[in-house]
Amino acid sequence: MLKKTLAALAIGSALLSAGSAMAADYVIDKEGQHAFVDFKISHLGYSYITGTFKDLDGKFSFDAAKPEDAKIEVNVRTASVFTNHAERDKHISSKDFLDVGKFADAKFVSTKVTPTGKNADGKVTADVAGNLTLLGVTKPVVVKATFLGEGKDPWGGYRAGFEGTTTINRQDFGKQMDLGPASNNVELYVTFEGVKAK
Repeated sequence: MLKKTLAALAIGSALLSAGSAMAADYVIDKEGQHAFVDFKISHLGYSYITGTFKDLDGKFSFDAAKPEDAKIEVNVRTASVFTNHAERDKHISSKDFLDVGKFADAKFVSTKVTPTGKNADGKVTADVAGNLTLLGVTKPVVVKATFLGEGKDPWGGYRAGFEGTTTINRQDFGKQMDLGPASNNVELYVTFEGVKAK
């Protein structure tokens, strides 16, 4: 009886270990620049300004069979803001907006992943809740995310990729230059590939 119990415990332990080992750790591919954090904001209600952050990194753990267990962290260097206009980038970096001298980094850390089904292309979707820290203020946000795929790359590695969107209100993250209500909301688009840690 004791042998059977010990055998059952060993099998159970092995199964649990196998299950927990399924989630793989990935590093966002900053070197290959396969990672983007883009934004879109209304300019006074008359047009849109789009831009990106050129310097970011991050990591995530993911198992396609259990997307709800995924975890992600993305870090952005705010001084890397780029809108294709040097003077505007300088102004966005100033105390009127991002105040990059005081707040050099922005960060998103997930807290919960809720699968939401599949999109029209059959890709798995999920709501990724997390905390966004910007200008020293941390607020909860939800990113509408899509798992784009995974597999081997030509260089002997293994990759997984995602995209996601969310909208934030600038005024939620501290007092910034007031450009009117049309310019408060910022649309964010994020997409990246992660390389599986060896």
